[in-house]
Amino acid sequence: MKLSADLIAFSARLGHDFARPELLLRALTHPSMSSPSRPDNQRLEFLGDRVLGLVMAEALLQADKAASEGQLAPRFNALVRKEACAEIARAINLGDALKLGRSEMLSGGRRKDAVLADAIEAVIAAVYLDAGFDAARNVVLCHWASRLKAVDADARDAKTMLQEWAQARGQTPPTYLEVMRSGPDHAPEFTIQAQLDSGEAAQAVAGSKRQAEQMAARALLQRLEAET
Repeated sequence: MKLSADLIAFSARLGHDFARPELLLRALTHPSMSSPSRPDNQRLEFLGDRVLGLVMAEALLQADKAASEGQLAPRFNALVRKEACAEIARAINLGDALKLGRSEMLSGGRRKDAVLADAIEAVIAAVYLDAGFDAARNVVLCHWASRLKAVDADARDAKTMLQEWAQARGQTPPTYLEVMRSGPDHAPEFTIQAQLDSGEAAQAVAGSKRQAEQMAARALLQRLEAET
């Protein structure tokens, strides 16, 4: 099969030329767009999550041969968490190449962290199936390079950091409010708002309350840092 112009452009941004382009099409097909003749990316996302994890674990071990498991674990989590994956996806404009159903497109699916994170993991799996582990490792290390260098600063728990920020300024700990829950029971999405006594707030959407709270806390920290 031949890739459409948008998928050819995305393949170039990704840095991998697919011998089996149907794998890339599947990786970028959201469940809202699937059909019997057009499978979605959920199975690839499952595989890609594991490939990404192996690449990151290997890279961290090589980067710091003296680090303990307790030091490596938070770094690993910072590199593979959904918001990190979504930021990588945004950096290569993955959202522009996504194949979404009308309802998901209208609800802003091209910008959702959960959708983007799942898709980039599916793309990693597509590269792995297309050309093997070395090719997948090269793609991952290329796009995660800056994060690997800065992982120590990124590894701290965002909710803890936000609480420390508030307490250092005499405020009570931040609160987390569930603004909305959407999606089916088997794949819910939670919109959580992190808020400080002083009124500053930020929202995030994720597939679990815990993840959405962390993402909202990180978004609020970034906003506060930008204002200082």
